[in-house]
Amino acid sequence: MTKTTVRLAVVGAGLIGRQHIRRVLSEPEAALAAIVDPTDQARELAGSHGTPWFADLHALLAADRPDGVIIATPNQLHVANGLACVEAGIPMLMEKPVSDDLASGWELVAATEQADVPMLVGHHRRHSPLISEAKAIVASGAIGRVTAVNGLCWFLKPKHYFDVAWRRQAGAGVVLINLIHVVDDLRNICGDLESVQALQSHAVRGFEVEDTAAILLRFRSGVLGTISISDTVAAPWSWELTSGEDKAFPRTDQSCYLIGGTEGAVSVPRLEVWRHSSEKAWWGPMQAERRIAPEQDPLVLQLRQFCRVVRREEPPLLDGREAMKTLEATLAVKESAATGKVINLA
Repeated sequence: MTKTTVRLAVVGAGLIGRQHIRRVLSEPEAALAAIVDPTDQARELAGSHGTPWFADLHALLAADRPDGVIIATPNQLHVANGLACVEAGIPMLMEKPVSDDLASGWELVAATEQADVPMLVGHHRRHSPLISEAKAIVASGAIGRVTAVNGLCWFLKPKHYFDVAWRRQAGAGVVLINLIHVVDDLRNICGDLESVQALQSHAVRGFEVEDTAAILLRFRSGVLGTISISDTVAAPWSWELTSGEDKAFPRTDQSCYLIGGTEGAVSVPRLEVWRHSSEKAWWGPMQAERRIAPEQDPLVLQLRQFCRVVRREEPPLLDGREAMKTLEATLAVKESAATGKVINLA
C-alpha cells in the first residue's frame, strides 16, 4: 500500500460526515471509496463525486472492503457500526463519542483490542497545534504548578440545526455533542479527572436535550476547574470562534480557556503567557509573552494520522481506551446534573 492509495469509506453524510468527505477528496494520501448513508441527499452527493453509494455499512461490506472507515453517524449508531468494522477487520476513525453509554462503549473497545483492529477516536483537537502548544507550555513549568482552570464555551446554534430529529433527542445535547470536546481538551492539558459536579438546563428551547450546563471539576493532580457551556448564547467565547481552525466560523480575537499556575497563567488559544515581571504578587506588574503555533486544520492532521494508522505505521493518537475516560467524565456530568451528587470517576 502506498501513501496515495488508502481507500476510505465515510459512513454518515451529515454535518461532520461532509467535512470528512471534503477532506478525503482533497488529501493526496487518501481516496474516497464510498459514501454510506440512507438519505437521498447522500446518494446525490455520492453521484456528484462519482463515488459508490450504499444505504448502510453492511451493504458496503458485502460489496467492497475499503482500507479504512470513517464513522460519522449519529451517536446511537457508533457501536453497531464499529463492531461491524471489527468483524470485517477494518481500521476505523470513530467520531466522538465512542458511544452514548459506558457499557456498550467498553464492549466496542474490548472488541477492537481483542481483534487488533485499530480505532482512532475523532477528538480532532488532539491534533490541534494550538492545544499541543498549550500542553507544552504547561508541561514546561512556564506557569509553575497549575492550580486552577476555566473553560468557557458559549455560542448560538441556529434554529434549523434542530430540524434534524435526533438532535432534539436524548444523547444529542450540548453535553455529549460539544462539552465532550472541552472536557477532552482540559484532560489533555491538565491530566485525568477525579470527580465532577454539574447542573444543566433546557429552559430556553424546551427540547428533551439540555442547552446549558455548568460544571465543577477536580483533577487527580489537585487542580480545580470550572466549565460553563451553552448553545443558546450569542457570544465570542468558544473554541470554534476563538481558534480560527474551522474557517466556517468567524474568528474572534478572544480566548476560551484560562489555565492558572503559581508562576503565571496562559490563555488558550491565544497562547498569551502572563507572568509578574518583578515582584510575584498581585500588585506587581504583569507582562504577556505571546507564543505562536502553526495554523493547520486539525481535521486534516487527524485524517493524515488515520492514514498512517491504517497502514500500521503508528498507533492512534487517541485510542478507544483513552477516549472512554473522556466519555466517562462527560457522562458523569449528566449523572451529576440528574442526581445533584458529586460523581467520582474510576
